[in-house]
Amino acid sequence: MVANFGCVVLASVLVISLGVNSEPVQDKQALLDFLSQTKHSNRIHWNSSTSACDWIGVQCDANRSFVYTLRLPGVGLVGSIPPNTIGRLNNLRVLSLRANGLSGEIPADFSNLTLLRSLYLQDNAFRGPFPSSVTSLTRLARLDLSSNNFSGPIPFGVNNMTHLTGLFLQNNKFSGSLPSISSGGLDEFNVANNSLNGSIPDTLSKYPASSFAGNLGLCGGPLRPCNPFFPSPAPSPSEPISPTTSGRNLSTGAIIAIAVGSAIVALLLLLLLILCLRKRQRQPSKQKKPVAADTRVVPPAEAGTSSSKDDITGASTEGERNKLVFFEGGVYSFDLEDLLRASAEVLGKGSVGTSYKAVLEEETTVVVKRLKDVAVSKKEFEMQMEMLGKIRHENVVPLRAFYYSKDEKLLVSDFMRDGSLSALLHGSRGSGRTPLGWDNRMRIALSTARGLAHLHVSGKAVHGNIKASNILLRPDQEACISDFGLNPLFGNTTPPSRVAGYRAPEVLETRKVSFKSDVYSFGVLLLELLTGKAPNQASLGEEGIDLPRWVQSVVREEWTAEVFDVELMRYHNIEEEMVQLLQIAMTCVSTVPDQRPSMPEVVRMIEEMNRVETDDGLRQSSDDPSKGSDGQTPPTESRTTPRSGTP
Repeated sequence: MVANFGCVVLASVLVISLGVNSEPVQDKQALLDFLSQTKHSNRIHWNSSTSACDWIGVQCDANRSFVYTLRLPGVGLVGSIPPNTIGRLNNLRVLSLRANGLSGEIPADFSNLTLLRSLYLQDNAFRGPFPSSVTSLTRLARLDLSSNNFSGPIPFGVNNMTHLTGLFLQNNKFSGSLPSISSGGLDEFNVANNSLNGSIPDTLSKYPASSFAGNLGLCGGPLRPCNPFFPSPAPSPSEPISPTTSGRNLSTGAIIAIAVGSAIVALLLLLLLILCLRKRQRQPSKQKKPVAADTRVVPPAEAGTSSSKDDITGASTEGERNKLVFFEGGVYSFDLEDLLRASAEVLGKGSVGTSYKAVLEEETTVVVKRLKDVAVSKKEFEMQMEMLGKIRHENVVPLRAFYYSKDEKLLVSDFMRDGSLSALLHGSRGSGRTPLGWDNRMRIALSTARGLAHLHVSGKAVHGNIKASNILLRPDQEACISDFGLNPLFGNTTPPSRVAGYRAPEVLETRKVSFKSDVYSFGVLLLELLTGKAPNQASLGEEGIDLPRWVQSVVREEWTAEVFDVELMRYHNIEEEMVQLLQIAMTCVSTVPDQRPSMPEVVRMIEEMNRVETDDGLRQSSDDPSKGSDGQTPPTESRTTPRSGTP
């Protein structure tokens, strides 16, 4: 009995001593490195001989095995945050460094803090663009960067942080337009006192005006209504210009002479006007054909070409330059003045221009893309428009009209109310989200492939910028390709593909796009559909890795199941289909262009994959996870029968 009691006491002593001596050694060293490399006042006293869990501002987990919270508000920290210090606290949940004198940019290794829930960096002097390392922290619930010197645009990557309940960016120097931020669980939002401009997206219009105050260029939502996106025409050079005042006073004689001369000139002009009117009255009047003021309709064979020699050479009149050119077969009837009066909302802003949703007075809604940095002549621009205006396919968003002047180049196309694949796939992954099912992903993949194949074969056009935000959706979840064939307008002044994750390796070197580089970008798009990961997402793991290489590394380790989007795991009997589409995608992203298939071959491979799956009549609809493997596929959920032939 005594022996047993002694064993119990000994065990208890060992447990207590182990608990006391437990120490997060690596986290402790990271904190000591941070303190030693950062200037600070003497308010922080960390004794290296004691446990880090007992230091002021530090809190560990219950087992004292890692640092859980680091709170150092107002302790006199000065200068930049040293890299490879705080970024090593891999299990950190809360970080507060507010109200110090910290400056510089946020270290890139903050992306390692993948478990962080709250980040408070307000009231410092941080500068630089919105920290890209922060947008990869997908578990963040509270982010406060207010009262610093951050600048540049607020990135769309903010949507990666799907658990945000509070986002505070006020009192900085952010500029550009507000991205369409998913606000499902976002209770608090503030971007006041920056340099933002453009219209407030519909997703953010629910917040009060105080959240946007101090941005003189912002409009819409709770603020004043937006002016038309299209600027008023510049004053004509023929308009009178106010003369500069002379430093000398004119003499009385000079004033009288000027007055007499002006009166004589006025009389002569009046006499000449009377003579012209009498001469005109003697001539028989001729019937004139009415001409629309600001529009002209051009058949596809003539679209973009001028109807006279003056037009072709560019010596057109002012009226000709102000015409909105429609392609034949269009469904719209409006002119330039209607666009001037249209209300507009920014849909997206890229390196080649800004896209607007324009609502005209008769409730017609179109998308207007306002191009910038066009490097070609008017004739070359119109020739490219002629080619693009001919392209018609159910999976390609048609170009409806264009406008060209010295200061403005506009493209008009249909507005797709169901949004883009990017918004549907990555927009919000919080609670209440309706996942994108497998059948719909297959439908999007196949219809995108058909549209791109049509561009290549019938349109003889390279898209040049395939990405999820350029894949727009119809109500039936069929995809339509937008923003195609624009690269020739910019020469070599603009990178061919603005999102690095979609660019083929050869494009990075030559900056020239091709049919094969389009195939590579489409392969990345397939991987995006399969994995649910954006190609530019920083949370792929190793820094600098792209989506194709990430997939290759996972598959090489025989963790193929880890590749696929977790939202697809609830569907039954689709593993073989996913693997087949993965194989097609990996063929498309081959690093050697000649080893990639053509787009018609890709269409054939996806269609044949569908036939194998649907011919047996036993495969359960993948969009109905409630049924087991014995369930019969209902007719309304069955996959569309593949169309014969290649587009």
